Amino acid sequence: MAVQSGDEVVPGLNRLILEFQRRGLPVFFTRDWHPRNHASFRSQGGIWPPHCVQDTKGAEFHPGLKVPAGAPIISKGDDPAKEAYSGFHGTDLESRLKRAGVDKVVIGGLTTDYCVRQSSLDAIRAGFKVEVVVDCVRAVNAKRGDGERALIEIERAGARLLSAEAVVRELASTQH
Repeated sequence: MAVQSGDEVVPGLNRLILEFQRRGLPVFFTRDWHPRNHASFRSQGGIWPPHCVQDTKGAEFHPGLKVPAGAPIISKGDDPAKEAYSGFHGTDLESRLKRAGVDKVVIGGLTTDYCVRQSSLDAIRAGFKVEVVVDCVRAVNAKRGDGERALIEIERAGARLLSAEAVVRELASTQH
């Protein structure tokens, strides 16, 4: 689904991906992976135009995003009857993160007011520390200000809101 200025998150995400890889930290990718008759689509009574339809160009990651070979990709929203904004909804993301020894989740991507919001809140509920990289997220803003309201809610729930630069600095300061 098109998000205004959504492509602007790619350079910051690529920087974080590279920094995490250099430090041997796991990087997980989530994606919408909707069947053609997904409940969220207007044609099925939902609120969205068709987007991220399985096996179409629209379901691919941005061509500039540097997805490492073999990186875990978590597909969500693949049940035609259920919306799934969170990367944790109906997936094994939580168990995979815990098996990888992850205690803090750093989140960037689209969209601040839906997928980022719900994934952040679910990660907090699952016991993870959460950081949202504010210069690496963009909102749909179906209603004006939705993105800002989502960030406030995420922060109030316990997440930290940081820039990509701040995340990189913190990574560097924790290296021994």
